[in-house]
Formats: sequence, C-alpha cells, structure tokens
Amino acid sequence: MDHETQRRLAHVGKTVNQLIQREQKQFPGATGEFSQLLTEIIVAAKVIRDKITLAGIAEVLGATGTENATGDTQKVLDILSNTIMKRRLLSSGLVCLIVSEEDEEPQLPKEQNSGGKYVVAVDPCDGSSNIACNVPVGTIFGVWERITPRDQPATKADALQCGRNMVCGGYVLYGPSSMLVYTTGSGVHGFTYDPSIGEFILTHENMRLPPVSKCYSINEAYSYWWDDGIKAFVEWIKTPNKEDQRPYGGRYVGSLVSDVHRNLLYGGIYVYPKDKRSATGKLRLLYECAPLSFVVEQAGGLGSTGEGNVLDIVPTDIHERIPLVIGNKKDVLIAEQFIQGKRTK
Repeated sequence: MDHETQRRLAHVGKTVNQLIQREQKQFPGATGEFSQLLTEIIVAAKVIRDKITLAGIAEVLGATGTENATGDTQKVLDILSNTIMKRRLLSSGLVCLIVSEEDEEPQLPKEQNSGGKYVVAVDPCDGSSNIACNVPVGTIFGVWERITPRDQPATKADALQCGRNMVCGGYVLYGPSSMLVYTTGSGVHGFTYDPSIGEFILTHENMRLPPVSKCYSINEAYSYWWDDGIKAFVEWIKTPNKEDQRPYGGRYVGSLVSDVHRNLLYGGIYVYPKDKRSATGKLRLLYECAPLSFVVEQAGGLGSTGEGNVLDIVPTDIHERIPLVIGNKKDVLIAEQFIQGKRTK
C-alpha cells in the first residue's frame, strides 16, 4: 500500500477488512478461515465491479445466445462474473463446493483445494438484463458450513441446507456507488466502495428497516396471471389510509437486489409471487431468496413465500424456485393473510 493510500485511509471510516478482523476477535477459537473467505468474495466483487463499470467500453454487453441452468438467457457479464467468482473461490482452499445460477451442477475445486470448510451459493450478476441501460445490478451470496467431513469429497447434500444454517448472507450492489451489505447473524452492516483507495468503507452500521413502508415492488404487468390473494393485497397497498400511510409508492426496477436494497433503506415490500404460469414461483431459493431473507430478517424484516418463512425451507434441488415476499415485517405478515385467504380487504 503506497503512502498516499495510507494517508487517505487514515481520514476515512472503518474498512470492511477492519470490521471483519474485529468480529473475528470475538471468537477466540476462530481459525481465520471464514474471515479469509469473506475477503475473497469481496476481492472477486471488486473485479466484477470493474468489469461492469467498463462494460460498454469493453463491449461485453448483450446476450450470449445460451441459457443458464434455470433457463434464463445468459448475458456476457453473467458468464464473466461467474468465472471471476469461481476462479477466486475454488482456488482458495476455503470452499468445498459452489452453487451458481449459471452452472447446472455444483462446482468443486481441484483435489488439492478440496478440503475447504464452506459452501457458497451465488448469483454472480443479478439483474444483468438491465446493464445495457445502466440500471444497478448486483452479486448475491450465501455461505454455509459443509456437512461432510473435510477429508471426504463434498456432495450436493452440503448445499441443500436451509437458510437457518447460513453463516453469512449478503450482496454487492453495483450502482452510482457500489455497496456491500452483509450479515453474519449479528446485525447488518453496509459499506460503500471508495475507488480512490480501493476499499469498502463502513457507511451504514447496524442497518434496520424503517418502521413504516414507503414503497412496494411488484411487476404489475403480470397481474392477469395472479391469484386472487395477490390481487387483493396489491389493491390494499394502493387504497388510501392515513393510519397505515397508504398508498405506498410503486417502485419496481426489475433487478431483485436493487429493489430489495431500496426497500431496506426506505422501507417497503418486494413481491414476486407464484401465478398461473409458474406454480412454484420464479426466484431461486439458495442464491437469491435465502441470502436476502437472512439480511432482511437481521435488519428487522421478514422473507416469506406467502405460506411460511424462507429461512425454514430445506431445499430439494440446488436451483429450486419459490415465491418471495420480502421487506417490512408488518407488510409481509399482512401479505401472508391475503395469500392464505385469511383476509380479503
């Protein structure tokens, strides 16, 4: 680190690496493996950020003409982001298995690096279809400890764990400024990237959802296929009521991580329901819904399928899809009542 960078660091807030080290000291028996893993994820995210920032100039926008494991059209940056994350983590010796939206099967490290303690599930570039029009996108990640002994090969069972077993969940948002938001189960912290020193700086300590919602996020173009419960809930949101401070403002970016991040800061609810075209919902449990639900719950909110808590679901497939209702706890509980037919207005 050069003298100028050291000087700048002396005048800014706590960096993410400083906070990681502080938290590690709270566990006397810690080996440092988790701290190192989180650092590796952050380094990969910095590289992805640089690629996204220069995407138009480097001509890496657009689709590849192929589909990923879940049937979505892959963008060039999907594949590039996935490659960056996998290369960094699979060679670290810290990870026994990676589940990615872009890969049909779990990815294992080479034998010499196979004894890692952790499983990582990742959506490397969420919202990539919006990159060409300069809408924020992000990386979503969740971390679990492996189940199989470390001297044995990891299996798919290591990845099929419920969100309650997660040791870390978070996301990196690449927008006008890039932000890292994560939790290890003891609150949520947000860091803003300072490109002048190449570090994420703590700017949002102990993040909490505001008590009252301002926004709702749902793609109303699909209302024709919604169940009656979702239709009634959205109508409730739009019905004026001074006590509940309704109606809420409609805010839908179409990038899951962007919509959830905005609602985390301003207060709100995001809904991607199951409908007559998709009986199981669209969003993926392991690398989208569970990590974001972990973050939101730690910030005082709730993530639900409409029938129950997202974090209680034990996956049966690494690309399992579920409905998602996430945000301010009060609103999510009301949404559950509408979805379950316990309330009509």
